Amino acid sequence: MNKLTKVGCSALCGSLAAISAAHAGDLTVTGGADMTWVSKSKEANGNPIGIGSNWSLKGDGELDNGWTFGITIANTNANAYSSTAVNLVMGGLGSLNINSGDSGNGIQAMDDKMPTAWEEVWGAGSGTGTRPLVSGVGPSMNVQYTTPKLLGTTLVVAYAPVAGQSDTGDKATGGVGAGKGAGYDATFNINPTMGTEILSGLNLFGGGHYTEIYDGHSVEHDTYQATAGMTFDIGPMSLGFQKSGEYTGQDKGATANYHTYVNWTYAVAFNVNDDLSVSYGKSESRQAGYNKSSASTSEGSRRVIVNGVQAAYTMGGASLRVANIDTENAYFSTSTSADKNQTIVSLGLAF
Repeated sequence: MNKLTKVGCSALCGSLAAISAAHAGDLTVTGGADMTWVSKSKEANGNPIGIGSNWSLKGDGELDNGWTFGITIANTNANAYSSTAVNLVMGGLGSLNINSGDSGNGIQAMDDKMPTAWEEVWGAGSGTGTRPLVSGVGPSMNVQYTTPKLLGTTLVVAYAPVAGQSDTGDKATGGVGAGKGAGYDATFNINPTMGTEILSGLNLFGGGHYTEIYDGHSVEHDTYQATAGMTFDIGPMSLGFQKSGEYTGQDKGATANYHTYVNWTYAVAFNVNDDLSVSYGKSESRQAGYNKSSASTSEGSRRVIVNGVQAAYTMGGASLRVANIDTENAYFSTSTSADKNQTIVSLGLAF
């Protein structure tokens, strides 16, 4: 980690320039590189070597009343800007987050909360077309409020004035969102220990999303997303189950063959020791709400099934990961090429 100290708050936000030098914060740089080898048993393989790099700038500081603030600027592969988030922690009043999008606010933080040794079962590099991956206002410019934890419960609400717009600079406004209006998210996390040790590892979670759609656009109705699930840690083992749903609002036209998607997933992970972990996960997505257009109604074309086995071994700042992902009917297709099997070997280096 490279650490740049004594960076004044004016470098983070012009409105904070008046804060005295005694309250100047720190700016840190963190990042990493991932190198992969991919083997596809049912597809043309091509060159199997891949590399990715990510880095972030993180700044923090403190106000006179004890509140703290922080900023995160994330860059992805090829030094591409990803997102910015500013977070204000207000002591017993909770926290406020202003986000440029693509940082996992709102219901997007719950797209897949299943335990895993490395990646989500659908996210280890094999294209699956799994839906719904609930996103809510997460990809949009949004404001999020998180309550303090009370009786093991945390509530989160997030709001995007115009859903679908992201990365808007200061003193500017975003577009009109192609018929989209405001977006709203609400989520909860509950750890109902009830004073017992056996329930200390139980976590219940869920959330919903709603986006307003204006009349006269290709999406005819307001859109909705929802998810709920649980995870349970018991000793070195973690178990999880989650179900999600999405209504796209598209009830007409050739591009709206199905307007509803339902997904369920479960997983189990086991920590063999402090360095080695293994996991298994399964996910199934189904289409529903057939609108009698030209879409196929066969059972195979209406579902995607993904199974994955993963293992990860950590050695200080290095991690060796292996995943084998098997997919049936990727992207809701019954063609021969829609069945996939992929093995990924990854070496990750963090600094």
